[in-house]
Amino acid sequence: MRPLSESTSRIASKTFSRKYIALGRVVNQWEEIMGPEFAALAQPVKLNYRKNSKAKGKNKSHVTLDIATSAAHATLLNYQKGVILERINSLFGNNWIKDIRFVASELSEQPLEPKSIKAPLTAGNKKYLSGVLDQIEDPDIKEKLENLGKAILTDRKE
Repeated sequence: MRPLSESTSRIASKTFSRKYIALGRVVNQWEEIMGPEFAALAQPVKLNYRKNSKAKGKNKSHVTLDIATSAAHATLLNYQKGVILERINSLFGNNWIKDIRFVASELSEQPLEPKSIKAPLTAGNKKYLSGVLDQIEDPDIKEKLENLGKAILTDRKE
């Protein structure tokens, strides 16, 4: 006799692995599906599988994709629903996803701060740094210390 947990995990892993692999495929190709202008506004969250009643002798499932976005963007993206469905089904084929549901969620909408461009070291700073590092023989350590010194000296200017 085998423990019930063994067979339960084996059955569940087969079922759930297909579901999460499918969601992973959507996530990996999200920018291609949404397009560059909408990819940052939303993110795929969940695939809902629901069995339809036996229509024409076939037992097909109805798959709905849940997409997390802000309430304001949900309205905008709802107008693009047909295009999104068409792109998903053209990538994955066979009318795989039947519907999209937009779920209100707080996405991080803070704009990325541009990196500040640091001015290069002056000739005096370069001379000072090379003078301090002349005594170090190990090239790896010397290179790391030089990078550290450059970072410190450029931060002092700001």
